[in-house]
Amino acid sequence: MKTKHQDLGLTEEQVLDMYTTMLEARMIDERMWLLNRSGKIPFVISCQGQEAAQVGASAALDTDSDYALPYYRDMGVVLHFGMTSKELMLSAFAKAEDPNSGGRQMPGHFGHRVKRIVTGSSPVTTQVPHAVGFALASSMRKENSVAFTTFGEGSSNQGDFHEGINFASVHDLPVIFLCENNKYAISVPLDKQLNVEHVSERAKAYGIHGETIDGNDPLAVYDAVRKARERAVNGEGPSLIETISYRLTPHSSDDDDSTYRSREEVEEAKKIDAVHTFGSYLREEGILTEEKEEEIRSRIRDEIDEATDYAENAAYAEVSTLMQHVYEEE
Repeated sequence: MKTKHQDLGLTEEQVLDMYTTMLEARMIDERMWLLNRSGKIPFVISCQGQEAAQVGASAALDTDSDYALPYYRDMGVVLHFGMTSKELMLSAFAKAEDPNSGGRQMPGHFGHRVKRIVTGSSPVTTQVPHAVGFALASSMRKENSVAFTTFGEGSSNQGDFHEGINFASVHDLPVIFLCENNKYAISVPLDKQLNVEHVSERAKAYGIHGETIDGNDPLAVYDAVRKARERAVNGEGPSLIETISYRLTPHSSDDDDSTYRSREEVEEAKKIDAVHTFGSYLREEGILTEEKEEEIRSRIRDEIDEATDYAENAAYAEVSTLMQHVYEEE
């Protein structure tokens, strides 16, 4: 009898890689909070609680041909697309070697040309019409690639979301819209954001495929995004996929979430934290042992230690380079 990952055509090595990337994202994020609280980095905007959706979705994409247009929580996405803990730490410390922006952007503004990660900006949801533009270019060039973009459920109320998804649907563009619904748009709960049960219901208005997936199940997300990619490259247009999870941390290091949600609510959500539940699945299948998990954690910890030390001691950008990447240079 096949197991769930075998039914999806995934090997033991592939699902272990997914778990490792989820764990790496969590451990980097935890380290960044410690660095912030000790006054070493200025800001953290967390991925904790959403790693399964990010990694499950990314694993269904082709990192050699597809483009990722992530939003600020997507550490799991960019790690899968090839960014390293050192690069992420350089961004957190705002150092000159930061590949995202040369130390010019806030953390979470991911961008890596070589890794096909398209840079984002602070106004939320601007990545959605950008992704549609990439999908239009891919369609015009008859390339076998898709644009993959993510955003929170709060962003689905912005004009950029509706304009982007409408244009993509009219032109049957190869783009995947992934809404990472974590229940809160900063302090505003879901029931005060939407008058529908699911963000994915909005797909009906645009005549495209829409579905809601358990965001704590990376295999379910992988399956949904894999099918969405198949539809996209076959000329069947875009998909709107909503993953349901929970933001385990405050909105950012500048937020006090105790003013709008209880500790009991957060603790209850931790019981279905995907880092633990997916790990349990792998242990039940005999893929992950205690020894293997400790080996993985030890390796990631060493990498993060090295990345932190390197980034903390790296140089800041020279003042003379202030205008670089702002205006076109000859």
